[in-house]
Amino acid sequence: MFGILFGGSAATRANEIHSEPQFNYDFGEFIYWIKTQADQKGIPGAALAIVSREGIMYLQTWGEKAVTDDSPVTTDSIFRIASMSKTFAGTAAALLVDNNHQSWDAKVTDLFPQMRIGTGSSSQSITLKHLVSHSTGLMPHSYSNMLDDGVAYDRIKDKFHQIPTVCSPGQCYGYQNVVFSLIADVVEESTGTSYERYLEEEIFRPLDMLSASVGMDSFVDNPDSTQPHRLVRGNWRTTTTNPAYYSVAPASGINASIFDMTKWIRANLGAFPEVLPPDFLTQLHEPIISTPYGNYFNRWSGLEKAYYATGWRVFDYNGIRAIHHGGGVRGFRSEMAFVPEANVGIILLFNAESNLANDVVPVFLDNLTDSI
Repeated sequence: MFGILFGGSAATRANEIHSEPQFNYDFGEFIYWIKTQADQKGIPGAALAIVSREGIMYLQTWGEKAVTDDSPVTTDSIFRIASMSKTFAGTAAALLVDNNHQSWDAKVTDLFPQMRIGTGSSSQSITLKHLVSHSTGLMPHSYSNMLDDGVAYDRIKDKFHQIPTVCSPGQCYGYQNVVFSLIADVVEESTGTSYERYLEEEIFRPLDMLSASVGMDSFVDNPDSTQPHRLVRGNWRTTTTNPAYYSVAPASGINASIFDMTKWIRANLGAFPEVLPPDFLTQLHEPIISTPYGNYFNRWSGLEKAYYATGWRVFDYNGIRAIHHGGGVRGFRSEMAFVPEANVGIILLFNAESNLANDVVPVFLDNLTDSI
């Protein structure tokens, strides 16, 4: 059973809804589970969507934009999507290559001759492909602690030569926020256009992601923005925003509504071939490097093998191939995943830090595999 529940202006979006799905999937149990769990935990505000290539199969919002007022979350409400921003950065890099503005084999040190990266000589061979796949061979999470302390990206770049080299580029996986954000520098060097404008012109506008934006000002100045929340002595309280994580825009700088994100998942399912053609998507979702055990998704019981692709995680789960990314930044948590062969995807946005998000994708996939 499917439902379309809107907290915003549904009438203007009727053409986005595929009201008679060509599937027999029943997500009623999953929807009941997540709503019940969110209510039990008192999540301040949330937005959930299930989509197919053809349109929206289920969409619901609940709760408030902030616990300090009664303004409800709607389909237009803006969330920080945190590390799900990396999927846009990977696509931006792939568009550079597809449009012959850049090469996957372009070395970072050739693009930026004054820059030195890593403590080992092999790190001078880091390429654009290594950046987008977290296979630079550098120490994982390098300088994320400085972001946590509020130090902006431009002040961290000068320290790149101090990052320990732990393997040769392409030989091991090491998740990054700061180094990954060199993608913005590559975009600007290759096109003469700011990273923010490049995303707007190449992705947001072509996909009609009308409220998606990059940067802190766009978030703070938007009256539709939800507020970040943390648990304080058992109660949800609004919290502050760390501007440093906006300075690494490719890693965590995008703001979007649930409706924007339905467009994004549908695009990756192949709904808009004039923007993201089938061959382009195949390349985008092709595994590049294996990801080791240790992350929350690697501990899902149905997971068989996990990889990182071009800004996306890819994994095999109980016999199906899923494409995934999660996100978490102070006061926000998000998850999205889709299964191309089943033509279905999910997006969940919380304006609160909650481990409930860790379980959403496996529960969704278990529900899906039970229905196939």
